[in-house]
This record gives sequence, structure tokens and C-alpha cells, in this order.
Amino acid sequence: MRPFSLYIVIFFVSLLLNGCFLSSKPAKKWLIEPNGATAFGLSRDARFALTFSEENQLVLWDLKENKLLAHLGSLDKQKSTVSLIKISDNDRYAITASQTNFAVWDLAWSQSKGLWSIADGIIRDIDISNDGEQVLLGLSNRKAIYLDLVTGRRLEFLAHREKVNSVALSPNGRFALTGGNDYNAYLWNTKTGQIIRKFSHEQRIVKVALQRDGKFAFTSDGGNSGTIWDLKTGHEISHLHSFVRQLIFSAARFSDDGSRLATGTPSSKLIIWNSLSGDKLASFEVQPKKDTRPPRAVVYDAAFDGKSRVISASSSGIAEAWNLKGE
Repeated sequence: MRPFSLYIVIFFVSLLLNGCFLSSKPAKKWLIEPNGATAFGLSRDARFALTFSEENQLVLWDLKENKLLAHLGSLDKQKSTVSLIKISDNDRYAITASQTNFAVWDLAWSQSKGLWSIADGIIRDIDISNDGEQVLLGLSNRKAIYLDLVTGRRLEFLAHREKVNSVALSPNGRFALTGGNDYNAYLWNTKTGQIIRKFSHEQRIVKVALQRDGKFAFTSDGGNSGTIWDLKTGHEISHLHSFVRQLIFSAARFSDDGSRLATGTPSSKLIIWNSLSGDKLASFEVQPKKDTRPPRAVVYDAAFDGKSRVISASSSGIAEAWNLKGE
């Protein structure tokens, strides 16, 4: 009995160290789309939220003031379903996309800057620069496309051998990180198309993210392998420590200084990691989508709000604020 009791103690201590005894209830909640959202993006400081639902189309919300800012309307004349939303690092612009169309928005004026179509593939991921003029697309046809919307310059990155699942663009638009079904992620220069770093996995890459100052990159695959890289050296900094056989991420974002990483899953989990060690700091479960069986929600986005909290945005149409341990 004594060894068994010892294992029980070790188990509970391990749970405690991994942040599993944090409050299971959010510190604050914003019900933005009661019937759920097909896309939900947060600004870097978690102040602004942009959602899409069939009922209300695109809606811009101020979480700090807890008020609706604007109804942006539909993506296009066909009122296509928006499946992807990304807000620029400086909170000024946003890009929204269906499978074939994408639009860029000036959030300060709540106006569209234009609508564009992609004819040779399905859009699987998107990102936008701080000036709202440069966008990055990951497509099903193996291409990652960089576009300068002002000059019309188009660069097709063709290093991937299979569909591109996830993309990230540096705030200044100069560098791109793309990951695909070919088990590889590439950091490349958007001016020349030249590959700077290559990061390989043993399974298809599902999610990538860049730290805003260009210090770190995150790549994760369809198994349980998530890695944080030093972009200066190309070496691995840490590997996320997870005992789950499969841990697929639907969202990933570094804190401003890169010391922490917030990830979301398609099964309601929001997890905070220590970037340098790969240790789990906290784990939360977001509110499930209304009337779903089994009850769950896709975590579309997460952001650190500067108040010792992380904000989650999910398919339930709800944004939730979670207090972080020891802060």
C-alpha cells in the first residue's frame, strides 16, 4: 500500500505543478455571439474582438469597454461564411477569409479596404502586416502566397510539397513562417523568397506562430510534438511537455516578451506554457458551444491582456478571461 500511496502523492503534486488546480471558472466572460461563431479573432492586447456568425456577419467588439463597436457586414456579396480572422499586431487592421475570398479591414474606421479572390486553391490560413498592405496566405495547392496589396506584387513560395496548413507573418511583413502536410515549416524572406530556416517534424505541421520581435518561432504537428525555436540560431529552445498521445492546436500566440505561449485546441482546452522550459503553467477549459454533443468548443484564438490574464476566443461565441497562476 505504501508504494501505491506514494504514487498518488506524486500524481497530485505533478498536477499542482502543472497548474491544474487553478480556478476552473473564468474571471470574466463576454457573450458576443449567443449562437456560436465560425471565426473569432483577438487583438494582440486582447482589447478588441472580431467575430463572424451567419446571423450577425462580421462584428467588432471592444472587450475593455464591453461594448459593440461596429457591424462590419458581410465578407462579399454572396455572404460567404468566414472561417479565418486575423488582427494585425498593432490592432489597426484585420484580414478575414472564406475558402476562396479574403478582405482587409481598417478597424479604426470600420471600413473594408478591398476584397480579393483566390482561384487556384482553398485558403487554409491567413495573416496580415501592421500597415495592412501585406498579407500572407496558406493554400491547399501547396503554395504560400505573399501579396503586397498596394503595389500588386505577388510572391509564390513553392518549397512545400503538400498543402500549407498554417502561416505567420512578422509585423513588418518582411518574414514569413509556413508549415504544411510535408512535415516541414520554413522561415523565409518575403522580399526574395529565400529560405532562412527549415524546421522538420515527424508528422504534418498543423500550427505555427512567430514571436512579435522575431526571437522565437513555434511549430506543432498532428501528434503531440510542439517545439519552440530560437530564430537567431535555428536551434530548439524547448519541447512542450505533454503526456497526451495527440495534442493538436487550433491557436497559438506568444506573450509580448516571448516567455510564455498560449495554445488552444479544437476540444475546448486553453493551455499556457513556459517557452524556455516547455513546462505547462496552466490549463483551462473554455465554455462549450451551445447544444453541441459532445459538449466542446474550438479555441480560435488566445491573447495576453497585460493584466495577468489570458483571454480565449472560441466557437461558442464567447470570450473568457483567465487569471494566471502566481501573478
